[in-house]
Amino acid sequence: MTNGLRRRLSEHRADAKDTFTRQYNVTDLLYYERFASARAAVEREKQLKRWGREKKVALIRAENPGLDALPPPIE
Repeated sequence: MTNGLRRRLSEHRADAKDTFTRQYNVTDLLYYERFASARAAVEREKQLKRWGREKKVALIRAENPGLDALPPPIE
């Protein structure tokens, strides 16, 4: 969860000190959701973390079948 998706994506692309980003070369945005409140976003994040990889990939492919890199949303 972030309140600045453009900033966070820029940090990932700059290979900020985040070891996950560096280890897995995570630089493209494939999926995101918007929420009216931080509480709702946190609850959704907790839900997604309980899901297995297959279910997460299916969710992403339902919205982005080609797994194309998305531009960050205008905030």
